[in-house]
Amino acid sequence: MYIAPITAHDAPVTVRDRKVAIVHYWLVGMRGGERVVEQLLDLFPDADIYTHVYVPEAVSERLNRQRIRTTFIQKIPGARRHYRKLLPLMPMALSHLDLGSYDLVISSESGPAKGVMVAPGAQHICYCHSPMRYLWDHYHLYRRNADLLSRLMMPLIAPGLRQWDFQTAQGIDEIVANSSFVQKRIRRTWGRESTVVPPPIATEAFSPSETVEDYYLWVGELTAYKRPDIAVDAFTRLGLPLVVVGDGEMSRALHARAGPNIRFVPRMKFDALKRAYARCRALVFTAEEDFGMVPVEANASGRPVIAYGSGGVLDSIVPGLTGVLFPEQTVEALIGAVTAFDADAFDPEECMRNAERFSTRHFRANIGALVRV
Repeated sequence: MYIAPITAHDAPVTVRDRKVAIVHYWLVGMRGGERVVEQLLDLFPDADIYTHVYVPEAVSERLNRQRIRTTFIQKIPGARRHYRKLLPLMPMALSHLDLGSYDLVISSESGPAKGVMVAPGAQHICYCHSPMRYLWDHYHLYRRNADLLSRLMMPLIAPGLRQWDFQTAQGIDEIVANSSFVQKRIRRTWGRESTVVPPPIATEAFSPSETVEDYYLWVGELTAYKRPDIAVDAFTRLGLPLVVVGDGEMSRALHARAGPNIRFVPRMKFDALKRAYARCRALVFTAEEDFGMVPVEANASGRPVIAYGSGGVLDSIVPGLTGVLFPEQTVEALIGAVTAFDADAFDPEECMRNAERFSTRHFRANIGALVRV
């Protein structure tokens, strides 16, 4: 089922009457998963965090203030940088964690986190950003882009990890999916039903601008599954200005094929990014994401979205009201959508109201409601 946003007074701001552990796969940067953990800490301020690898300088001050315990993966030389290569050891590492003193365990799952043993009578809630994509539906994509040793080892390791992943999903009390798209993936891979609670987005940090400039915006990591090549190729052919914010392994190839109307910005400070969102004609979103926070951030800035119509945007973007969806992940489909797009047809206030459905206060209220069950 999908939990509709509820008002903040329907759930407590904090929950202090339970001893809580939060298990997160790794703390090596600040992305969507780590923002979820921050919001969980607002609900459970005394919670202990468990993770495989922890890089203090790469995460927020809020996370660094918490008690953080790591598995033995942290002690392996090179783990801070090459933690993904240690995936086969992570199920064993989780089994070594003693969580017997906690009566509520929340696992934040995208890498191995949910496979912990909890005390009899304890509640285990799994907030699932996605079942591990590199084991399931994105397996062949990851293998194609892996180094030689990883390509050779993945067929040997993956079957056992898939079995472990499926089995550990069966013992969870409540599975929470971050989108309807992930809910279907959970049903397909784990055979479990789940409740949809969208991830928290700090919508209050964004605001509209009275000035809208004549450029389109693409934001994200320049990596294969996000398909930045579609945006670069489409706008090169259209000759329209496109600002690409992000860096990654595709950067050099994209620069080589881009026309003079494409501007690349590898890194942008948050204040500058907020201005870029608020002043663009529209955000262009070419990925099939599990949820995708970037389109909601654009709507929170009062701007519409031109998105590939698959994945999490089917939950977050309202066609004709807060954006448009193109049907195929191709250059031609994007060109058709941009050509037909009329920025003046979209009301910034409608975009902002839509984004508010995914605010941090709604997230905390919905998670709090599940915990009280």
